[in-house]
Amino acid sequence: MTPPPDSAALISPPEDHFEFGKNWSHFLSTLDDQRIADATRSVQFLLHAESLAQKRFLDAGSGSGLFSLVAHRLGADVTSFDLDSNSVACTRTLKGRYSPTAKNWAVLSGSLTDQTFLSTLGQFDVVYCWGVAHHTGAMWTCIENLTALVKPGGSIVLAIYNDQAYVTKIWQGVKQLYQRLPRFLRPLYVAGIGALTFLKRFSVTLLACLLRLVTLRNPLVPFLNWARESQARGMHGWYDLVDWVGGWPFEVAPPDAIFRFMRDRGFTLQELTTCSGHGCNEFVFLRRENKP
Repeated sequence: MTPPPDSAALISPPEDHFEFGKNWSHFLSTLDDQRIADATRSVQFLLHAESLAQKRFLDAGSGSGLFSLVAHRLGADVTSFDLDSNSVACTRTLKGRYSPTAKNWAVLSGSLTDQTFLSTLGQFDVVYCWGVAHHTGAMWTCIENLTALVKPGGSIVLAIYNDQAYVTKIWQGVKQLYQRLPRFLRPLYVAGIGALTFLKRFSVTLLACLLRLVTLRNPLVPFLNWARESQARGMHGWYDLVDWVGGWPFEVAPPDAIFRFMRDRGFTLQELTTCSGHGCNEFVFLRRENKP
């Protein structure tokens, strides 16, 4: 089924919403074949599929447009949408750069909370919503809305910020302070938070290396694992950090809450990757076939 034509209307997010699209527009200048290849591997891993030929793919909250591009290259009929007008522009830029004549890739403006808009899209073999629902201010409503867009037998990919209890409250304060700062101070603030986060991770990784060394195991493994994590989805460290520090609204959930919510709506967990601290837990759920 061919996606609907590109929409002309652009909808603006709330005033206190982080400007995700502006951040991703800067990221596009760093996009290269290696990042696209890394992103492609991440999608193939999550879906256990080398190809998406003859599949309908919904990129719900397309952001930079990178994963819409990946799905298109894997053979899917792609529908991309985002609430942020700059994110819509980013996705259209990638479409124009890599596949300007594609008839099976539509880029729309719309919201995860707008049921009227969502009802016009139909159903999909793959609904991909990575790191989006928790930035809407209505996370559970958005996830609920997305479940209706998955075909029976289809998959939904979700990535939701991990609930760290009191640490989450600290990060809420970090993000709220970012919103209150003058724009010219925000990059310095992000750099400072990044430096603290790096030092913490570096210290833990170095300690792990020393422990491996004294137990006569390869001491480089912790640093290699760290490097692989940063390259896993083809993203860029700085723009990911800006997104993390500034991303507002901000909601979290423990893995079991997401599991139960989806299970009760007819979905079976297919893939799960949890994080030990801050960051996103990744889920792939299969919608169970309709009973005869």
